[in-house]
Amino acid sequence: MKLVIQRVKRAAVTADGTLSGSIENGLLALLGVVEGDTESQAAYLAGKTARLRIFTDEDDKLNLSVRDVGGSILVVSNFTLAGDCKKGNRPSFDRAAKQPDSEGLYLKYVEYLREQGIPVETGVFGAHMEIEMTAWGPITIVMDTEQMGH
Repeated sequence: MKLVIQRVKRAAVTADGTLSGSIENGLLALLGVVEGDTESQAAYLAGKTARLRIFTDEDDKLNLSVRDVGGSILVVSNFTLAGDCKKGNRPSFDRAAKQPDSEGLYLKYVEYLREQGIPVETGVFGAHMEIEMTAWGPITIVMDTEQMGH
């Protein structure tokens, strides 16, 4: 699984012209599921996301998590994160997980975040979406379970 997290002051996703999810003060999480990914990886990334200390404390140090600050998470599926640009100029998406595995693991990631008491909004899996956000920092974190040894 590949995950791109951005700390945001606000974020909203529209799918097919309809607002699907919006948050204030929290994280925008773009999740890409790769062939061979597992439910344990979804749980692992959800835990890392919930505990990721990228919000500032009273000393202006990055010591607080989204849970610590009472923030929310907007999760959007993004199969293009599985893109491979090694050959040519057109990315290959052969490694992106196919249905129903990809949607199932996306939904598990969302479920694991909610189980930790974090308010979660989502996009619409597989839809063409538009995302509006106000980045805060900006702080952007990239996680890849293959590189994390999990």
